[in-house]
Amino acid sequence: MNRFEALVGLNMVAGIGSIRLRKLLEFFGSPENILKAPAEKLMAVSGIGEKTASQICSLKGEDLDIEFASAKKHCLKIISLEDTDYPENLKNISDPPIILYVKGTLKPEDKFALGIVGSRRASFYGLSSAQKFAADLSSRGFTIVSGMARGIDTYAHKGALKQGGRTVAVMGSGFNHIYPGENRELSEEISASGAVVSEFSVDQEPLKQNFPRRNRVISGLSLGVLVAEAARNSGALITADFALEQGREVFALPGKVDSANSFGTNELIKQGAKLVSGVQDIIEELNIDTNAGIAAAPKAEEKKVNGNQPPDLSADERLLYDSITDEPACLDELLEKTGLGNPVIFELLLRLEVKKLIRQLPGQQFARN
Repeated sequence: MNRFEALVGLNMVAGIGSIRLRKLLEFFGSPENILKAPAEKLMAVSGIGEKTASQICSLKGEDLDIEFASAKKHCLKIISLEDTDYPENLKNISDPPIILYVKGTLKPEDKFALGIVGSRRASFYGLSSAQKFAADLSSRGFTIVSGMARGIDTYAHKGALKQGGRTVAVMGSGFNHIYPGENRELSEEISASGAVVSEFSVDQEPLKQNFPRRNRVISGLSLGVLVAEAARNSGALITADFALEQGREVFALPGKVDSANSFGTNELIKQGAKLVSGVQDIIEELNIDTNAGIAAAPKAEEKKVNGNQPPDLSADERLLYDSITDEPACLDELLEKTGLGNPVIFELLLRLEVKKLIRQLPGQQFARN
């Protein structure tokens, strides 16, 4: 077993992070020696208890063979903390992951990254703001980092993809357990032009305790974190705390004072987070010249697409689609705009939803995807 394989093996042991690994390496000299050590010697290292020592001793070569075979099956690249292509921003935090599993490609320019996080149960205001900020930042050449969770995270990734920019998703599980399940297709889109990453071994389930660890990686990859919307106990606030500990900037989007979903962001602003109303606020605070060092992403309208109209729509479908914009419209408005009757419009709305051209919002409102 070589040094790299030993590091992957140690990463598979629950409870060993970069801090404990550092202590083990100081004591034993190499990761190979750690795996060869008896339990009594392992327990002599500060922070290594009987359970962790037993797990290290029980690790077998067959376990590693299964892990590498699973990684190959998912087309993953495995990067260790000691590799030159390990992300620069992440390497500089106090407890970087020992190992990163990567589907897609991490690039040097991803050091110009901005994390966007927020509530899973977000309002239309939060979702649309996350998507718009992600698209605008992508157009300035920033990589958008988020956690691929429902709500704000999903829309942040989609905003970057829509703009043709780069986005990185950080998972709180292994690649055998894409979470949430409905974002499996999104994960494929992200990895095709950016990267999906995880510090967890391939078969690690999305356990509750994994997500704070995931959050520190989101902020660690980023120059700053924008909290688009967050309730009182939102996990996004944990990401903001990690960002502060790591010396990153924290930005917050203000919300209505009587909105539960805006309690967290408004509180962050009271505590000193930078209030933002546009991407220029972020760029100025980071003090980055976007005309130097960051290659702007291609604008969406510059990408080769078949115009603004989707193909294969019937005349009535096109009439209805043309009446729906990015701004939510209620059913009554659409009936008035199109002149279509109730039974007809319901069928057409369903067809457009199935084709993923529109989405239904609370209160029987509709907007384009």
